[in-house]
Amino acid sequence: MALLNFKKRETVENGPVNPTVEAFLKDYSIEVMPRTAEKVEDFRALLPEGTRVYIAHIEGTPIDDMVATAKRLAAEGYPVMPHFPARIIKDAKTLENWIAMYQGEAGVEQALLLAGGVAEPHGDFHCSMQLMETGLFDKAGFKRLHVAGHPEGNKDIDPKGGDANVMDALRWKQKFNETTDAQMALATQFCFEAKPIIAWANGLKDAGIDLPIHIGIAGPAKLQTLIKFAIACGVGPSLKVLQKRAMDVSKLLLPYEPNDVVTELAAHKAANPDFNITNVHFFPLGGIKTNATWAINNGGASTRPVNPT
Repeated sequence: MALLNFKKRETVENGPVNPTVEAFLKDYSIEVMPRTAEKVEDFRALLPEGTRVYIAHIEGTPIDDMVATAKRLAAEGYPVMPHFPARIIKDAKTLENWIAMYQGEAGVEQALLLAGGVAEPHGDFHCSMQLMETGLFDKAGFKRLHVAGHPEGNKDIDPKGGDANVMDALRWKQKFNETTDAQMALATQFCFEAKPIIAWANGLKDAGIDLPIHIGIAGPAKLQTLIKFAIACGVGPSLKVLQKRAMDVSKLLLPYEPNDVVTELAAHKAANPDFNITNVHFFPLGGIKTNATWAINNGGASTRPVNPT
């Protein structure tokens, strides 16, 4: 039986907010794609000033569409962080051309480097480390480079389970952080449960990996939408949070909202100021407006858009 459709709640509420959540949501980032960005008339009506906007590069998306989206967002005053997926970049010449296009058209000076969601590389690169080894981002003067983090592991990297290969890659990136002029951070896949996230972040610190963590959070969405994306993206243990919710008939009429996971992480951050999760990164799986409205309702002054309506 198909799950029931949920009624979207996109009304901005002006009630009091949890101060620890407000602090935790300050300087959040959000991810868009060219086709989802096209649906937004004015980002300034949704996002705070200076919000970092990642542009996801899905296989098959023309680079011209990516650059045009970056140019539009930059013109509206938002720093843009496009994805550079190694496996769909043919060679160093192509990478250099992408960098030049982004900088020339949109003034881009930051990037998310990742392997990319395709099984077979289209060219010379198969992982983000190879992109960094080209030296092209440092040559272009990029000020910030983010790399992927996997709180629940990654079966593409560690097909037999565990995290040995993931940890080896993180140690390499930690060493690279010591040589690049760019600021580095981990941007993670979305998760739904706070305790495993906290344990993973603490484990990285114990292993000597001190890159700041921008934790991935799924924005409000229909439950069936989240389950579909979670399975497709390889979200593991915390998927049981959604499965448990799916069994509760009383909650099927309500959209999923990330209140519980954000509140728990915010409380942990408030109690442990040196906790290595520094920012929230939203995946707006239920829509950019829906996600932004949730942030405004829960983040107080720190999430107020440039042009509130």
